[in-house]
Amino acid sequence: MITYLRGEVAAVYEGRVVLDVNGVGYQIFVSARDAADMPRTGEEVKIHTYMSVSEDAMRLYGFLSEDDLNVYKTMITVSGVGPKAALGILGTLSANDIRFAVFSDDFKAISRAPGVGPKTAKKLILELKDKLKLEDALGNLQQEDIPAAGPAAAAAVDAEINDAVQALVALGYSSSEALRAVRKVKITEEMQTQDILKQALKYIGI
Repeated sequence: MITYLRGEVAAVYEGRVVLDVNGVGYQIFVSARDAADMPRTGEEVKIHTYMSVSEDAMRLYGFLSEDDLNVYKTMITVSGVGPKAALGILGTLSANDIRFAVFSDDFKAISRAPGVGPKTAKKLILELKDKLKLEDALGNLQQEDIPAAGPAAAAAVDAEINDAVQALVALGYSSSEALRAVRKVKITEEMQTQDILKQALKYIGI
């Protein structure tokens, strides 16, 4: 099993990339988002991979984010959602967007992906609710959106974010609505819970 590949980008095409790893070219199928974010030809990149083996082919699917890979592997456990369909969904939505869609029953967001109809989207949401954790979205939010800081400062900001999300939930908003709103806030080390809460309230429903 190939967990990841690190090498130079040899070429980027629609839906796939060729990665040169020590003189060996690997064709890796990627989402539209990752194809757009791929480094330039000749630059080094690390791609997290999943190998799909069928009767007539072996294919490598790759992701710039390990979180995208993990959500991808979870999606393909759903009957009727194959490797290509799951890749198409991740070409439209990030791993966190998928979590938000699942826990807010937003099947329309998922059905925007190519080849995914409303029926499949609803089935995906139903089955993923027991397999995905909304808390992971909050953890990723903290890692992605908080400026670099020391351990103590980062922990303090994490606590303020958690408190803001819990406050929104206590006000009657769903966990997904609260997380979406907090995600839109530009968070700094100086902000306290009430500051994050005030800013987040402006984004509720947007």
